[in-house]
Amino acid sequence: MPDALSEYLGYAIYFWIADGEEPVHVHVSKTPQKNATKFWITGRGVELASDTGSLDRKDMSKMLRYLRKNRARILERWIAYFGEAKVKRD
Repeated sequence: MPDALSEYLGYAIYFWIADGEEPVHVHVSKTPQKNATKFWITGRGVELASDTGSLDRKDMSKMLRYLRKNRARILERWIAYFGEAKVKRD
């Protein structure tokens, strides 16, 4: 079950609620789905975790910039929803 955070370039950016056991990350796709492109949100930045093709190549660098710019807000939302235990402090 997705929990929408925002929308950018026509993509949904969301948490998958069952993913609370994993470190902080977001899924990105046009329509929320479990096997969407995934980005780790760490204490120092944002990294591509898995590219499932749900994000067009031409939009990848724009999405990375957007996620990096909004990293603090994403971390806050994760902590509010899942708790702080899975936040990497690297």
